[in-house]
Amino acid sequence: MSVRAPVAGAATSTRRVRVRVQGTVQGVGFRPYIYRLAEEHALAGFVLNDSRGVLLEVEGGADAVEEFLARLGPDAPPLALIEGVLTDEREPHGASGFAILESPRTGTIDAPVTPDSATCADCLRELFDPEDRRYRYPFINCTNCGPRFTIVRGIPYDRPYTTMASFQMCSRCRAEYRDPADRRFHAQPNACPECGPSATLLRGDGEEVSIGPTSDVVRAAAEALREGKIVAVKGIGGFHLACRADDEEAVAALRARKRREDKPFALMSATIEDAGRLVRLGPTERALLCGPERPIVLAPRLEDAPVAPSVAPGAPELGVMLAYSPLHHMLLADLNGAARNTAASRAGGRDRERGVATLVMTSGNASDEPIAYRDEDALTRLGGIADMLLVHDRPIQTRTDDSVLRVVDAPAGRRRMLLRRSRGYVPAGLSLPDVAEYPILACGAELKNTFCLARGARAWVSHHIGDLENYETLCSFTEGVEHFERLFAVKPEVVAHDLHPEYLSTKYAMDCEVEKLIGVQHHHAHLAACLAEHGEPGSAVGAIFDGTGYGLDGTVWGGELLLGDLEDFRRVGTLLPVRLPGGARAIREPWRMACAWLSRADANLDVDGVPAIPRALRARVDERAWRQVAQLSRTGLHSPATTSMGRLFDAVGALCGLRAQVSYEGQAAIELEATCDPAERGCYPMSLQRDGELIVIDPRETIRALSADLVAGAALGAVASRFHAALSGATVEALARAASSEGSELIVLSGGVFQNRRLLEGVMAGLDAVGLRAITPEQLPVGDGGISYGQAAVAARRTAARRQEREPTR
Repeated sequence: MSVRAPVAGAATSTRRVRVRVQGTVQGVGFRPYIYRLAEEHALAGFVLNDSRGVLLEVEGGADAVEEFLARLGPDAPPLALIEGVLTDEREPHGASGFAILESPRTGTIDAPVTPDSATCADCLRELFDPEDRRYRYPFINCTNCGPRFTIVRGIPYDRPYTTMASFQMCSRCRAEYRDPADRRFHAQPNACPECGPSATLLRGDGEEVSIGPTSDVVRAAAEALREGKIVAVKGIGGFHLACRADDEEAVAALRARKRREDKPFALMSATIEDAGRLVRLGPTERALLCGPERPIVLAPRLEDAPVAPSVAPGAPELGVMLAYSPLHHMLLADLNGAARNTAASRAGGRDRERGVATLVMTSGNASDEPIAYRDEDALTRLGGIADMLLVHDRPIQTRTDDSVLRVVDAPAGRRRMLLRRSRGYVPAGLSLPDVAEYPILACGAELKNTFCLARGARAWVSHHIGDLENYETLCSFTEGVEHFERLFAVKPEVVAHDLHPEYLSTKYAMDCEVEKLIGVQHHHAHLAACLAEHGEPGSAVGAIFDGTGYGLDGTVWGGELLLGDLEDFRRVGTLLPVRLPGGARAIREPWRMACAWLSRADANLDVDGVPAIPRALRARVDERAWRQVAQLSRTGLHSPATTSMGRLFDAVGALCGLRAQVSYEGQAAIELEATCDPAERGCYPMSLQRDGELIVIDPRETIRALSADLVAGAALGAVASRFHAALSGATVEALARAASSEGSELIVLSGGVFQNRRLLEGVMAGLDAVGLRAITPEQLPVGDGGISYGQAAVAARRTAARRQEREPTR
């Protein structure tokens, strides 16, 4: 099928140019844009999608061609991201008309797939317009919005290669699809109630809910939510579990059924004004919330935020996102309308200032499982959690969680920090500083796993997979790798992996039949990811602070100062080692780390060398167990050495009585940061020692000082703030010493501990004050979600370096 524009007029000086447009230019209305631009300038030629992007030729008057080329980039559709425009002069041959041609199914795939995009303003107007034929149609979309990555099965991005292939367009949809003047010209998911997907409301047992003649399934689901029910909602990348955010009974029931004790739930608001009633929003947060990616944004909660206590117990922030699919918009509109009408009737006709504007929208899974994204799987796994399931028959190709970020204050101004990169951002490609000589698969880390494929100068980091600790998540990882390999035509010849021999990602790598395996140390991967993202080809000093990483010496690293580049690294500093009593149990039970650090600091020891149980833990820790753990800390039995900064935060959180046990990773550290008193200006001592060539951050005096403060009854907010100040100051001093001795002015800050806004901002400000330039991840998560990209960058550099070594000198 092709679409032709009117014939070009005669020209005194004729020119024909072939144009290759590279970047995110498929699925964003780029071909219809080119068609209209050519028509406006009376140019002949063609445009098509192919495996490398968009290819076009234009022929006409020389001035018109020049003006066309000048406008091609600046006037491009809003979702397009042009990375390169290559032109090649061709011999004019008197062409007439301009055509959109069929996409050839040949060549090596090199066209970026577009991330999913939130419903645009035009579609929203139609969605709620009773006179529009798509009124209340939950799958409305156009070339400027809608599902992309989650429905694509292959390249080029045409309907036959998406999950919409089985839906045949009706005559009116087909006319829109073929009309260059229409907003839905070549919109691949285009559909309407007559020919497109439809939604169904099911009970938890799979029985379809009967809907009355004056309602529809979305209104019925909204009514169930208003009454306090839990509804599983199939969205763009998978299922959410939803309930009213202001209904404590419903939220508590959701926690119990989902087996999620304390970890905060995400919230969804209808508008930015509704979100502003929940959290404090600055211009940066507002821009992020309203962008086409629609991530969850963590922001300080307002004291009078109308949310139930169980939504985010103990958290000073709430994670809020705006509705991003038509179905979400309809649910919230119906919920708010019903709530306001009910409130008005109860108030004698006086409407409330606002209705129930917010829903809990948490991942559709039980704890530690990947989200459900297929209807039959959702019925099996969510039927016992949700009272109802709002499903639809548009298949999801790739499960994709919501992205999560927060805003931090940097010396150069406020900027975003990604905590999870998934829907809305994936699978946008990243550049590699070194061209990959061979196709690469990087398998990532164990926790917060992503994988990465690389070919040439481009890398594709996957959506968030999760913690590779069970069979279900490993299957999600394996399926994702296979899909990306097909999508981007990458057949790996090099596989990069973590050094930990027991990680499932490492074992997967070992089973790959490839030319070469490359092991990359965990913290080096963090350093390399940040350097590569920022296009830094040389070396830097990095502070890589996290919970766990397999060290070169076989111990558990996590508080490291490294000097390195994309090829190699050297350890130049570390946190003072301490025992991890009971191994992994100490991660789940922070009181063990409190005991270990008290023992290491020789704080409050009795005649047997056992530290006294802190007052805040006496009611929660058995004295006999405490003494046994102290013994393990002294002897090292079943207690590997660790330099983990995450475990130091756990210890301090436990000493403060915040958490003796945790129900999710980082809980004690998150609550310790939340406890900080912003007005406190005190600081505990934290010294730097030397161990050979290593700078050692030594917090023993810090532990003794804060323990004394706690015994004296000091306020927890002051204690938490003084600890953060001590660590920030010691980190800055250690980095300054390392940078001076190594002759570097570039500092990398990465690792999951730097998700702590107070620590990160303190360290960045301190480094800026001493004239050092600090960079942190911006396009990738600061935690383990960026590890795979770092592994790929290291593999690309090492294979390139070794090839150069093999080549003869000329």
